[in-house]
Amino acid sequence: MAFRPEFSRQIVTGERLIMSDLTQVLVFGEVLFDCFPTGEQILGGAPFNVAWHLQALGNQPAFISSVGDDKSGKQILAAMRDWGMDTTSVQIDSMHPTGQVEVKVIDGEPDYTITSDCAYDFINAGALNTKTTSSILYHGTLGLRQTVSREAFMQLAKQPDLSTFLDVNLRSPWWKTDDVYQWMEQASWAKLNQDELQQLGFSSATLKQAMIEIQSRFGLKQLIVTRGEEGALVLSGDGEFHSVTPEPVKTIVDTVGAGDAFSAIFIHGLMSGWSVADILMVAQQFASQVIGLRGATSTDPAFYQNFID
Repeated sequence: MAFRPEFSRQIVTGERLIMSDLTQVLVFGEVLFDCFPTGEQILGGAPFNVAWHLQALGNQPAFISSVGDDKSGKQILAAMRDWGMDTTSVQIDSMHPTGQVEVKVIDGEPDYTITSDCAYDFINAGALNTKTTSSILYHGTLGLRQTVSREAFMQLAKQPDLSTFLDVNLRSPWWKTDDVYQWMEQASWAKLNQDELQQLGFSSATLKQAMIEIQSRFGLKQLIVTRGEEGALVLSGDGEFHSVTPEPVKTIVDTVGAGDAFSAIFIHGLMSGWSVADILMVAQQFASQVIGLRGATSTDPAFYQNFID
């Protein structure tokens, strides 16, 4: 059974204890269908996966995206309603199709071919209807690849009382180093994997030295680096490292969405006031459970029950 913290709403940062006043989660970015070689088509997109998990965990996120006025778009909206998610911030685009990604597994790792000019690339700033109050704003990098959605995000991010959680998802050819640096400068939390850290040019002699370099450059509250089967590291703003090493996983179907699962629990823990150590432990457990699925999410509420506080 997974660990279930039962604490007051407090966040531990190093040795300092502060009260959490976060009341809302906004999730901005892509929703799409992951298309597997077996013919399966499964709802995906990192922001959508995070929002789906957060809904199951009781955080009721506002998911901000766009779908096409097509069969796939209707399926996405229906799935969200069935899961109890609010669809009022999902725009419907009659000019562009719903997103789609071809997923192949090469040497045990997912490889993605991402369709361009999808509805989520054209989130309209003028149609945003989300107001914020002491919120975490989650976003990735893929959903900001085109100008229209990028401008919508920038307008949203200007609202007061927002703290940004950047989930770096480098999908070639849809990213530029300078753009990612810009998003990191605006973020309070940033999560990336060890390979992405090196792709962004941080290749010091040790992983911890590279993390210290990023922390110093961007002034993050917390930097989170995931390392697959080796676990994860968190560097807090006060220079303290926290780590977790996962237990061996018995069943691996695919690793699609493992990082999104980790991000969802991390945000849930921030909202719930868990300590960094507890967040890391539960996030790693949840990510390990998700890799036993085909795709990144489950429609079975029981899948989430052990992780609900």
